[in-house]
Amino acid sequence: MKRKRYFKKNHVGNVIRRGFVWACAVIIGLSLFGVPTKAKGEEIDISSPSCILMEASTGTIIYEKNADEKLKPASVTKVMTLLLAFEAIDSGKMKMDDIVTISEYAASMEGSRCFFEAGEQQTVEDIIKCIIIASGNDTAVAMGEHLAGSEPAFVEMMNARAAELGMTNTHFENACGLDADGHVTTSRDIAIMTRELTVNHPKIFEYSTIWMDSIVHVTRRGSKEFTLANTNKFLKQYTGATGLKTGYTSVAKYSISATATREDVDLIAVVMGSETKEIRNEEAGKLLDYGFAKCQIYKDASPYNLVGDIPVAGGKKTMVKYKKDGAFSCVFVHGEDINSVEKKVDLLELKAPIKNGDVLGSVTYLYQGNPVGAIDIIADEDIEKIDFTHCLTWVLYRFMALA
Repeated sequence: MKRKRYFKKNHVGNVIRRGFVWACAVIIGLSLFGVPTKAKGEEIDISSPSCILMEASTGTIIYEKNADEKLKPASVTKVMTLLLAFEAIDSGKMKMDDIVTISEYAASMEGSRCFFEAGEQQTVEDIIKCIIIASGNDTAVAMGEHLAGSEPAFVEMMNARAAELGMTNTHFENACGLDADGHVTTSRDIAIMTRELTVNHPKIFEYSTIWMDSIVHVTRRGSKEFTLANTNKFLKQYTGATGLKTGYTSVAKYSISATATREDVDLIAVVMGSETKEIRNEEAGKLLDYGFAKCQIYKDASPYNLVGDIPVAGGKKTMVKYKKDGAFSCVFVHGEDINSVEKKVDLLELKAPIKNGDVLGSVTYLYQGNPVGAIDIIADEDIEKIDFTHCLTWVLYRFMALA
């Protein structure tokens, strides 16, 4: 289909040599489509086997090393357990004050735990606290059983959700991260599920940033307060840290999915398989430092302000309404002048019928003449094709008006 084009330039800088323009365009394009952007001479010294650095709002990959290598995630597994829990809460299938009953099986979990007894009851909110703050294996299994009826059924949910998110190198065998044959994921896949949890369910940060808290065990022997101390010491070591989850077993070694925010930039740094927790935390900090030094986010809260009226040929209406809500953002990581981003509107030459939800065109964003992203223009109504009856009615109406 032919397109009509409208242009607008904003704050165009000084003329830059053509060769440099094309070089910048290539670099920006690579960064936007998920290819590792490691500038020459700026390799980060990471000794851990695998890592990745992602900008959270767009999912742009800023840096990676062996990001698709399958490794054991230990308790970082619980990011998926928490994601499914918050999706159930936000969809209304579960409430924070619902009661979870701890099964004998859940109470039998080894490793990090909150020492629940079989038959003990806790609210969903306290179970979430125990998972994210104390990394309780018993509480992760109890949450899975509460949501799906059994841990195996919950693991099916975990793997199905991973597939939906495109976590192609992940397979879960349990809800808590204890070592098991075939229980593997990658730095990239951890970043994907971390982004899904934190961007779409930001309430998680109300819990992941808690340093100390407590719950009350109520059993046959009476009531006893139990202290929850955050296993994620990175929270106190890195300025702007907001979470999210650490993991360790003797086989998996030390891993982390670290989230941090500075000046409205949200980053996710995943490090897997570190030899010590000190190395893990130091290298997560290196990745985040690199990201905050490089990352700029271009945001447009009004992407449709240049669109105007959209004509339709052969319809019962001559103009079609379009959806005007939404925003656009993209990430630059090489010191670009984001004030020089241009916006171009492309409209299709439209003919009725038009259906609500049809694509009418697009708003494309360009930097130095090269596209860095786009957002569709979507119809907000149906436009029926004009027919003989409608034409006759219109002619009669005009005749009577002129009579």
